[in-house]
Amino acid sequence: MPMVAWHELFPVDREPSMEDIAAHIDNPLWDAFTAFVDETHGAQPRIEYSRCGGAPGWNVKYKARGRALCTVYPRDGFFICMVSVGSKEKAEAEALLPACDPYVRVLYERSADSSMGRWLMIEVTSEAILRDAEALMMLRAAPKKKARS
Repeated sequence: MPMVAWHELFPVDREPSMEDIAAHIDNPLWDAFTAFVDETHGAQPRIEYSRCGGAPGWNVKYKARGRALCTVYPRDGFFICMVSVGSKEKAEAEALLPACDPYVRVLYERSADSSMGRWLMIEVTSEAILRDAEALMMLRAAPKKKARS
């Protein structure tokens, strides 16, 4: 039985809940991701509908201190975390790359560098890729409080 596409399950007139999103993704990496965003940034999810041809349908946007952290696109069994690497973050992002998962390094190298930065559509399918997405998000906005050592 073929899976129904996300944008067909939840058309524009049927906004999904965070529970619907979690059920569709059905992956423990989603729980780890949402816990990270909450604990690190205190960012609340904002569910929005996009008519974008590349990724139509409902997505989840996270912002921290007025800066976009990422946009999440639910998929069957995983999710895509779109992180923008702007000119301010470019040097730091490139310093992180040698330690990143090979998939993330190739994704970065293949992404177009524009005046608005690079838009990375990261398919979060492993813990290593999740950690890389989180590290890139940390460049977008500092944690909500400094940890004491």
